[in-house]
Amino acid sequence: MKKPEVLIVGAGIAGPALAYWLSRNGYRPTVVEHARQLRSGGSAIVVKGPAIPVADRMGILPELRGLATRNRSLALLDPGGRRILRLPLASDGAPTVEVTRADLSEVLHQAAQTEADFLFDDTVTALDQDGGGVDVTFRRSAPRRFDLVVGADGMHSTVRRLVFGPERQFAGDLGLYGATVPLEPDAVEDPSEMTMLTVPNRMLVLHPSRTTPLAIFTFRAAQPALHDRKNIALHKQTVAEAYADVRWRAPELVAAFLDHPAPYFDPLTTVRVPSWSRGRVVLLGDAAAATALLGDGSSMAMTGAYALAEELAAHPGEHARAFAAYESRLRREVGPRQRRVGLLSRLMVPRTRPGLTVRNAVGRAVGLTHRSRSSARQGAAGDHTPGTRR
Repeated sequence: MKKPEVLIVGAGIAGPALAYWLSRNGYRPTVVEHARQLRSGGSAIVVKGPAIPVADRMGILPELRGLATRNRSLALLDPGGRRILRLPLASDGAPTVEVTRADLSEVLHQAAQTEADFLFDDTVTALDQDGGGVDVTFRRSAPRRFDLVVGADGMHSTVRRLVFGPERQFAGDLGLYGATVPLEPDAVEDPSEMTMLTVPNRMLVLHPSRTTPLAIFTFRAAQPALHDRKNIALHKQTVAEAYADVRWRAPELVAAFLDHPAPYFDPLTTVRVPSWSRGRVVLLGDAAAATALLGDGSSMAMTGAYALAEELAAHPGEHARAFAAYESRLRREVGPRQRRVGLLSRLMVPRTRPGLTVRNAVGRAVGLTHRSRSSARQGAAGDHTPGTRR
């Protein structure tokens, strides 16, 4: 029997993860990616929550642990650059793995490539579906027909634009911008510690990552920049103006951003789509429901890929039922996260000095709670000796 053919648009995190699971559930996946190769570098992300058992079932969890960053703590600085608080980043009772996005993407690609076809340096330009399938027009490759199409192409999804409507219908602006630039390895003194400086409306993070440290800028601009993703000169000007009066290492890190040929810059938004499927086309990952600032995007992408493949296997030949079941499962995960985004944005990047004081007080309380739990665990472990009933 001919295997159903599924086109997956996007080879970031969700795409290869879905290709892996579909190939094991009787489908023939093809992944198309507009970039010429897998993305290198990138911010560190945390694989956590429901993504951990997914990674374990894929057999990639040991490899991810081997690629984990050495980041173990967060140092908070006052506006003058003085350390005011150090927070451990390990979660009690919740196993997590912090890796770079590029490392996670590579591991997923390696897991999927033996069973899936990957087309790089190409993308879709038109989708025409009927009751029996979807006719796909590519920018470079010859047209093909697929049984199903999955848009796993991120926050600025081409599939979503072609089938569901323009991005402005679904993107919610948080009023924040995010920008990153890679740094030289000697830019950090302690590879186990991330450093964060916050002043009203601006946050600056120095992240050790694994091999290439990153400067991460998260801020509100006095004059919102035009949304032009290709205007690198405007991006650089916006970052330079936003951090012109920030102390500590800001001048050095802004200079690195200005010197880089293509630093990352994008408004931070959430994506909310009323329905994640239309006919034989379905959205996955950030294309369906982006949760900016929460650091859950990659974990939700892996979780969603597993759920979508599982529901398609549970409803053979009934894609509509499978899509509905998948969406119901994932909305229970992403819904609460999206409802917290507004509060988190105000907590992470306070608008005022009083707000910054409140944020730091919350951090201190979290730090004290973590230390007391650690002391209690150590005490309990010390009390337990062989032959003693507890």
